[in-house]
Amino acid sequence: MVTSNQSKKEIVMDKFLKRVIWLVIIGPAVYLAIIWNTLPETIAMHFNLKGEVDRYGSKNELITLTVILTLVNTAVYLLLPQVYRIDPKRYAAENISRLHRIAFAVSIFIAAVLCLLIYTSVHENIKISGRFITAGVGLLLAVIANYMYTIKPNYFAGFRLPWTLNNDENWRKTHLLGGKLMFAGGLLIAVLSLFTSFFLSIIILLSILFLIILITCIYSYNLYKKLNGSH
Repeated sequence: MVTSNQSKKEIVMDKFLKRVIWLVIIGPAVYLAIIWNTLPETIAMHFNLKGEVDRYGSKNELITLTVILTLVNTAVYLLLPQVYRIDPKRYAAENISRLHRIAFAVSIFIAAVLCLLIYTSVHENIKISGRFITAGVGLLLAVIANYMYTIKPNYFAGFRLPWTLNNDENWRKTHLLGGKLMFAGGLLIAVLSLFTSFFLSIIILLSILFLIILITCIYSYNLYKKLNGSH
């Protein structure tokens, strides 16, 4: 049955994502199992900010790492879409589909990072893993930004400021601007990260995020004063 808040196309897409997600979550474990017999007993386990190996360990540590991150990934996917159940905002239930999409994007990111960690542990001569992760964060932000435009007021996702939570128009306009800034900023982070060092890419990531939050919050506060007739 199609609800008033979801189109038939959205329901079909959500069902598809719910089935595919488990392939994504177990993907790294399958990848590790496939290459397990080709792994040396001692492999690279940690890299410094320059992408150089600074700690080696047993290949069995990869099993522990894979199990932990797979459990974290599963928890994120299962719990994130359910936060609306404890949200007192009246529109919270309308965010179910959006939260599922965001959870799906986050799960893909975690699985991709885990696969990259496994790959670079074996191919220690590769020194670009850090930049790839930062670029991945940028792309993740760009994807999430697409759901900022239409997300309804809630206490768990978005720019949860006192004046946005108490005014639907402020919430809508704030997230319209914030979504645009996050989308552009996420793409900029992704591109710049590929042409800089890992350390510099972290600075770029934090700086752009800070600017996005600062600009959006200032805009939202000024809108709050305008809507309340304050000068």
